[in-house]
Amino acid sequence: MHEMGIAMQLVEIASAAIPGDMENIQVEKVNLKLGKLSSVVPDSLRFCFEIITKETLLAGAELCIQEIEVTARCNDCNAEWTITGPAFSCEKCKSGNITIVSGQELEISSIEIADE
Repeated sequence: MHEMGIAMQLVEIASAAIPGDMENIQVEKVNLKLGKLSSVVPDSLRFCFEIITKETLLAGAELCIQEIEVTARCNDCNAEWTITGPAFSCEKCKSGNITIVSGQELEISSIEIADE
């Protein structure tokens, strides 16, 4: 379960992003972009995030995950499509010469802080 390590890094990154002069703040949400090729199970990550955030600046914050579809582009015919199955060849010309455009993301897109 590598989600625990990922959750620890998310908390570290999100905590470091909060300006030092902000005191007594309540982080409501951490918004995350998670590609379907990232090999991360969203429910496991949420579970680990909840455990890790106790007694931190992020205690009680919700981890909102936006799952990103896997998109590929054919390097031969420039077709672009969303991959939904195990086949990684061009839908148009059947070439295997493709580039993954999206679906590998694992990034914090924003942090939402409660109004006072």
